[in-house]
Amino acid sequence: MQKRLLIIGAGFAGMYAALSAARLRELNGVSADQLEIALVAPRPTLVVRPRLYEAKPETLSAPLLDVLKAVDVVYIQGYVTGVDTARQVVEATGHGEDNFTIQYDRLVLATGSQLFRPPVPGLAEFGFSVDQMEDAVKLDRHLHDLAKQPDSETRNTVVVAGGGFTGIEVATELPARLKEIFGSKVKTRVIIVDRSDAIAPDMGAGPRPIIEKALKDLGVEMRMKSGVAELTRTGVKLSDGSEIACSTVVWAAGIRANPLTQKFAAERDNFGRLIVDRDLRVPGLQGVFATGDSAKAACDDDGNFALMSCQHATRMGAFAGNNAAADLLGVATSPYHQKAYATCLDLGAAGALFTRGWDRKVELTGEVGKATKREINTVWIYPPKADRKIALASAEPARVTDLG
Repeated sequence: MQKRLLIIGAGFAGMYAALSAARLRELNGVSADQLEIALVAPRPTLVVRPRLYEAKPETLSAPLLDVLKAVDVVYIQGYVTGVDTARQVVEATGHGEDNFTIQYDRLVLATGSQLFRPPVPGLAEFGFSVDQMEDAVKLDRHLHDLAKQPDSETRNTVVVAGGGFTGIEVATELPARLKEIFGSKVKTRVIIVDRSDAIAPDMGAGPRPIIEKALKDLGVEMRMKSGVAELTRTGVKLSDGSEIACSTVVWAAGIRANPLTQKFAAERDNFGRLIVDRDLRVPGLQGVFATGDSAKAACDDDGNFALMSCQHATRMGAFAGNNAAADLLGVATSPYHQKAYATCLDLGAAGALFTRGWDRKVELTGEVGKATKREINTVWIYPPKADRKIALASAEPARVTDLG
């Protein structure tokens, strides 16, 4: 009787879960007739989310159907709305709004994360983001529409709410992007607003001077120790009582796990991620694994946990897919581990910053760092070729994003 391993989500974790499970199936000489690996998602497309701060966001995706077919993974078009772990059934809505269910023997939840949008007055009506493809496209169209309006300081000013990784990449990209849209002679203004004492609080003190210099060189202003309290059509009010006239506010202040994690009767962290063991199994739920931004997992024995990032999602996905398949096939699982850790922060025309280790030791800056960032963004994070041998080899868990 055929067994089914079902993966929910076509992001980085979901893609690698599918490829890794298919790899283990082949290594064990098991056919697709014996073990079906299926991936359910609204579209068979990988949105290259780490690049959505760039111009032309509508181009920043990659098709997955051919690579899935190459490794005999079944694609099911649908948006998952519920999970019954007792019956091992997933509920979904299809293309024509029709509802259907999918039975599974093992489940890998890889639904990623989404922007945290607090109830700030005006945020829903007037805020923009680069969280999802449709959000980034909406922002891009808005900026181009502004070019049709009369030149003014309000039109030419963008406030970025959030001084973390995403906020910095958005802010440092904007000066050149706005010049291209509005014209090289137009004076533009980009302002980062953040409640923290210093920019890039999670990056630590080591890289901060480089980031601050890049922002200064690009003319990006910083308003620290203050948050956006209200958005209007023509500006923002800050928590310190001041106001900034602007036509664009980009919200980049935190993310949370996809709400589907709330459907599982299991422990979650403050970000909504399911707590998992070293095999990425959700304790207390038969046959359920979670990965990527949907899971909180220890990545080493030193007290470090995987971050909600592409770097961790790809490797976690590979381990989750491998272990779910191993569980079905009755072979040994491979505990997730990811000791190496690096960051590469785009700084727009000021280059990029590459750090290694949890202490963020700076290794590359400027144009050399930019070349590394370009390689990561245009090669490393894209799907493998739709060639069976290449695709399966790319998903060996211990080698995915090995930056050691």
